[in-house]
Amino acid sequence: MPRPEVQAPPEIFYNETEARKYTTSSRIIEIQAKISERALELLALPNDGVPRLLLDIGCGSGLSGETLSENGHHWIGYDISESMLNVALEREAEGDLLLADMGQGLGLRPGVVDGAISISAVQWLCYADKSSHEPRMRLKAFFGSLYRCLARGARAVLQLYAENMDQSEMIMMYAMRAGFAGGIVVDWPHSSKARKAYLVLTCGPPSVQSYLPKGKGEDGAMCSEDEESDDDGGNLTVGMYDRTRPRKKAKINKNGKGKEWVFKKKEQMRKKGYSVPPDTKYTARKRKAHF
Repeated sequence: MPRPEVQAPPEIFYNETEARKYTTSSRIIEIQAKISERALELLALPNDGVPRLLLDIGCGSGLSGETLSENGHHWIGYDISESMLNVALEREAEGDLLLADMGQGLGLRPGVVDGAISISAVQWLCYADKSSHEPRMRLKAFFGSLYRCLARGARAVLQLYAENMDQSEMIMMYAMRAGFAGGIVVDWPHSSKARKAYLVLTCGPPSVQSYLPKGKGEDGAMCSEDEESDDDGGNLTVGMYDRTRPRKKAKINKNGKGKEWVFKKKEQMRKKGYSVPPDTKYTARKRKAHF
């Protein structure tokens, strides 16, 4: 079955039917709870009993937010699917829910958030769903706004399903450019089903506090660095896709009309019966200012 990211944009794919099916599946609920617990563990929040304000980016129907509430924290949930948020309201999620596109930035005040988690959401930014979407610019806007709203020293743990190595590298690159320190933690790296990748980021420059935790191994122990280095080695195809929409031509003239546009207009004029000069290798070629 193809990945959800290549089937439709998230606000369309997670319609009312899919949102309810997602939330009523006991298997998905169990998986979400385990991943959310692990993400909260990787946040490494102080164990002092003080509630923290956290972000749940791509909160969906509030399954991951339940874990945050059970641990006594306050949270703000972002999601682009209105159907998912409606289900979260019906389930009386305790967090504040926002209908928003994370690719346009988070829009929060600087330094007000104590941590952030995201479960299976960030990889959606690697796909262009509209002609105005540029994955690199959307990743830049997301990580830039996330860095600004986090308190210095706070962590963000983003669990994701990158399609290949190129997507992982692109996501990591824009996180580092925003100012984060950190890397990818892989749990169960040798299991095709249980394998989970977490992008663990610390807000601020590298320090003793920004150490990268170890991933969990097959026997429940932490994995070594050699085991984690096996990540995503088999697939080196391009990780940015426009689905069925063809790429735009890079070379255009000052008026925004390239050679193909000229050929198209000339063909239209011929069909209307006008006398049109034949197409040659000089057609639509830019002329010099002076002969």
